[in-house]
Amino acid sequence: MKLRKLSLSVITAMLAVTAAGCGSSTEVTKPVPSTPNAGADTKKAGAAKLTGDFEIQYFVGGYGDKWWKKVIADFQAANPELKVKESAGPKINEQNKPRWIGGTPPDFVYIDGPELNDRQMVTDGQLEDLTEYLKDAKNVNGDKILDLLAQKPNQYDGKLYTVPLVLNSWGIFWDKALFKEKGWDAPNDFPSFLEVSDKIKASGTNPFIHTGKYPYYINRAFLYPAIVSANNNDYKILENMSESKAEAFSSPAVLAGLNKIVQLRDKGFIDKASVQINHTDSQSLFLQHKDAFIPNGLWLPNEMSKDIPKGFDFGFTPSITQEKGGKVVAYTSTATVAIAKKAKNKEAAKAFLAFIFSKEQASQWAELSGAPSNIKGDISSSKAPNFVKDAAAALTSPNTVVVPDFKFNADVDKAMEDATVALTIGTITPDEWVKRVSEAAKKAKK
Repeated sequence: MKLRKLSLSVITAMLAVTAAGCGSSTEVTKPVPSTPNAGADTKKAGAAKLTGDFEIQYFVGGYGDKWWKKVIADFQAANPELKVKESAGPKINEQNKPRWIGGTPPDFVYIDGPELNDRQMVTDGQLEDLTEYLKDAKNVNGDKILDLLAQKPNQYDGKLYTVPLVLNSWGIFWDKALFKEKGWDAPNDFPSFLEVSDKIKASGTNPFIHTGKYPYYINRAFLYPAIVSANNNDYKILENMSESKAEAFSSPAVLAGLNKIVQLRDKGFIDKASVQINHTDSQSLFLQHKDAFIPNGLWLPNEMSKDIPKGFDFGFTPSITQEKGGKVVAYTSTATVAIAKKAKNKEAAKAFLAFIFSKEQASQWAELSGAPSNIKGDISSSKAPNFVKDAAAALTSPNTVVVPDFKFNADVDKAMEDATVALTIGTITPDEWVKRVSEAAKKAKK
């Protein structure tokens, strides 16, 4: 399950999640051995001679650490006079917290997992202001870094402190192999989704299951894209909702999105087990073909890797709620990197940033982490999983609206989640959903 780091903002155009909590069992702080045969683009990174100590902190979660091990070793090989150290593991953020507070942090940090929050680190003055640097910063291949990013860096009072490395996406999964066997067509819009769901239901399979105990899954993968589509592909409405502007929740676009959930409910497409189960239970039923579709994030295959049946082929699309001919809407989340304001080796930190934001590393990340990177680039010929390639293609397409991960007031978010669950089982109407959440937004603004 992707940790709810409600800060919790797509891959080679997307899509995350920070997929936390599935990493290695130990934390490490150690020097990285030099790897002589690092490759062509690593040699370019060594053009400027780097010396001294350089420490990198990275959280090991659902994406694992294979990519980090590889890229750090390559960077070390390109800079043999630099002493590169890595501080890593599933609890590294908690372990290094006293160092950040005490003013002796690592030089470079990957902001993912618990205990780290982009906005809070900026507020606490822990991160280097990268605004001027990023205006013209180029990667090891001479490409302007900002031009390569699928999702641009968030601004904090008009300044840049972090750069999104991972761009995860919420969306809808299915099994391509099952659909081929049954002769079902994968949906590319809401009408085709309803059409194939009719066939799926007639065959005796539940068309749709979601995680009732964690309703943000269905909200982010189904409801929010539906709202954006109904708002002429303008995600400003979600921004207004995240700012607890009560009037935003009574928008016709919100009602249109809610009514799409009602259609699924009234057609009997939603597995009745959904309301009371958690993420792993719903994912297990999906993998067992008890249900054909599931709203989730790109970390799902990696999270359930030990339970995936032989021959299962993940299909993925960021959204199925757009009308015929409408654009795909990808509601995303990111994991970022930054340089510590009190870093001792900022020159090496900037060189490492330039090293990792290359198209070559986009492919490497996709292959080794099982998720897309935020670097634009064609990974179709890479060894990345097919669903990652599908997601990357969707997220880099001009026919996709890439939506930032907006941060909602905690009480408003809870009100939306509870109301959505109630809507899926028919205990409230869309108008009652709006009334509940609008009242929560008004209270949050007081």
